[in-house]
Amino acid sequence: MGEGLKRNSGAAGQGATGIVGDRWHTRLARIQSELQEAGVHPAHAVVLLPYLQLVPLAARFWAAQFPNHFMPHFETTRTWAERVGFFAPDEADLSFDQGRDLLAAARLLEQTPLRAERDALAAALVAQATELSRVIGAVAPAHRADWVAAAARFMPTAGVASQKYEAVLARVALAWAGQSGYATDALFGSDVGRDLERLFVVRGLEPDALTEALLARFADCVVEWAPDPRAAGATTRLHPCADAADEAERAAACVLNHLAEGRAPVALVATDREVTRQISAMLASAGVQPGVHLRDETGWKLSTTHAAASVMAALRACAFDASSDDVLDWVKLTPAFAPAERRALEHWLRHETVRGWSRATQLPDAPALVAAIEALRAPMAAGRALARWLAATRTLLEACGLWAPLAADDAGSALIQALGLDDETLAQWQAWPAARRRMDFDAFMHWARATLEAATFKPPKPAEADVVVLPLSQLLDRPFAAAVIPGADEKRLPMTPEITGPWSDAQRQALGLPTRTVVRAVQQAAWAQVFASPAVDVLWSQSTARGEALQASPLVRLLDFDDALRPVDDAPEPRVARTVMAIPTLRPKPVASRLPMGALSATSYEMLRACPYRFFAKHLLGLGEDSELDQDVEKRDWGTWVHAVLYRFHQALRDRPDGDRLVLIEAAAEQATRERGLDRNPGEFLPFKAAWPALRDAYLEWQREREAEGFRFEVGELPIQTRRGELLLRGRIDRIDRDAAGQRVLIDYKTEAQDKTRGRLKAGSEDTQLPFYALLSGDETPRAAYLNLDDRKGPSWWEVNDLAGRAAALHEGMAHDVERIAQGATLRALGEGDVCEWCEVRGLCRKDFWS
Repeated sequence: MGEGLKRNSGAAGQGATGIVGDRWHTRLARIQSELQEAGVHPAHAVVLLPYLQLVPLAARFWAAQFPNHFMPHFETTRTWAERVGFFAPDEADLSFDQGRDLLAAARLLEQTPLRAERDALAAALVAQATELSRVIGAVAPAHRADWVAAAARFMPTAGVASQKYEAVLARVALAWAGQSGYATDALFGSDVGRDLERLFVVRGLEPDALTEALLARFADCVVEWAPDPRAAGATTRLHPCADAADEAERAAACVLNHLAEGRAPVALVATDREVTRQISAMLASAGVQPGVHLRDETGWKLSTTHAAASVMAALRACAFDASSDDVLDWVKLTPAFAPAERRALEHWLRHETVRGWSRATQLPDAPALVAAIEALRAPMAAGRALARWLAATRTLLEACGLWAPLAADDAGSALIQALGLDDETLAQWQAWPAARRRMDFDAFMHWARATLEAATFKPPKPAEADVVVLPLSQLLDRPFAAAVIPGADEKRLPMTPEITGPWSDAQRQALGLPTRTVVRAVQQAAWAQVFASPAVDVLWSQSTARGEALQASPLVRLLDFDDALRPVDDAPEPRVARTVMAIPTLRPKPVASRLPMGALSATSYEMLRACPYRFFAKHLLGLGEDSELDQDVEKRDWGTWVHAVLYRFHQALRDRPDGDRLVLIEAAAEQATRERGLDRNPGEFLPFKAAWPALRDAYLEWQREREAEGFRFEVGELPIQTRRGELLLRGRIDRIDRDAAGQRVLIDYKTEAQDKTRGRLKAGSEDTQLPFYALLSGDETPRAAYLNLDDRKGPSWWEVNDLAGRAAALHEGMAHDVERIAQGATLRALGEGDVCEWCEVRGLCRKDFWS
């Protein structure tokens, strides 16, 4: 652990004294006395505990209190059933294995009117059957059919149209849970009754139907204890926090302070999984390492682990309509491909703007890695039964190098078990009828995602830990030296937790499920157990991530009315203040006299004029961010598409001057759409495509008029690199025409609003694009114009005046600026104007932190 932290080896740490220790001492003394008076050997006695974590604790207390006596069986209903009998679920049983139960649920729904929605409704059916099993499993198998028949009266009526789904799901869930066998059925066997002479029951906070059934069955030999509602008069501190980050920091500081002052173990109550993980990370940075000094008894969803992310990335990459981003996400995780190959593939995909992976496989200049990836994806193409899907998934993971890391990782091993990818389970899938139904890829992905979402990963647990992460209800009867409860606000710690499921309160009462009244009582009882610890810190955030105000939980506010638990309102700041020397962040002012200038483009020179530092970073250093592949289609994509369409149209028209122009331009539009992958998600491009017919017709009419005036298309998308004096210039001219006199006309397409194009030609405008075109062309007296292609107003012509003069002035200015840079002029970050709002090097110049 971190330096300065120490574990308390005294009574509080070991739980030998205090209110919880007193409870156990009294309880165990009563058990020993009962056994001695009745002459019952401890081997024939069971102490039934409400949850598993109390079993080793009770055994330690017994060994310390009665070191020379035999120990009774400390059990939960689950461990007791496992000890007295072996159970393996039948094919039709509710197995509590999410992957298996989802398939069984889908198979059951195939026999109902909801057959078409079986995959979508399978998870809901599993949830309902699982909830009912808590009650049905407490009924002796011999009486279970009668109970189910009686319970059917409380199910929704199938004849009501609005209750169609609810009625079918509820009745199928009842039938499924009713005919299933359960591991705890062994507790109703005659062997248990013969061997059991005393049953001691320590009740939990929540009523348990199976415990009640066992109490009734063994009523003549039962001793029971209800939860003790007494509080210990704990020192309670309240910590209202500004936001979630402040809450996590304060909670971590509270834990560390308790440890530093010798109070251990500390209970860290998990009311919010995200905040708890933040706290755990902060504790780890302070030396309280998970799995060593910290034991997490709650775990988290298996789907959120790195192992699950790796497997799901591999599966998403194998989808028929996988995006390039999907494939890249997988490729970056696989050890099978060399890093240099991965980087080259990503650069190529982004440079070519290949959004859909299927397009990458069709391009002639694709890197060799594309074929290697396709060889791995190909076996996942066709539909098949689940067993074959899982076998193919394992083959894929082995081939791409992910299997070995998964098998060596705790979360990876849990994933292999949850999906059934190991050899033994794969063989079982092959033999199970429900797993033989043919599934397409989407159905398999849905099954895998739902299975991992329902599974919980719990990291390895040390036997002894200084910090224990646990749910609120499992503070019962556990001796902690201190408790820290973050998330104690009105949403995360309500007076009455929300009840999930389709049952009304009346139905829940009739079926024996917990009602709102019961849930409220359980929540209050669990809250009371917090104060069995000598020191308690209660924290809550006063605002949500959206800035909405949050109040403390009603349970916290009730503390003011309990004299024994009256808190310290103004809890001291638990964090240790540090003095940090202020280091101002200044505007960067680099000098680039020793860097090669390279070829200037119109865009790069605009950078220099807008912000010298941006020019330094992007042009001189060559820095740049990769474009996003899977982003929404925007106005810029529309402009690029229009450029491509007109280029292909005029190329085709030059080859076929007598061709049908409407046919030619539509063919060009379809080709441009395919090449840019815009046909993969046609809905995204639809708003722009809807404007195309009007612009197309207006453009064809405008082109006819221009040709009537003697203009002729000469070339489009012409790349040029030329030297003008000391300057090396490069660029691409959208289009060059010849007018009636044979003079070249340089044209730049604009799909912006006409007012913006008009502003480029106003007096005093610093627009440089057309003068730069003139310098590139090499002509002494060219003409140049913007062709605005506003999709609402149609084409409009905006020709620049005094082009030669503007080009000469531009050349002089560029030469002067380049000379100053060579002489050591600073390229200062300006931090002014609209350019800063979208500048991609803003994080590099640190504008937001300038002093």
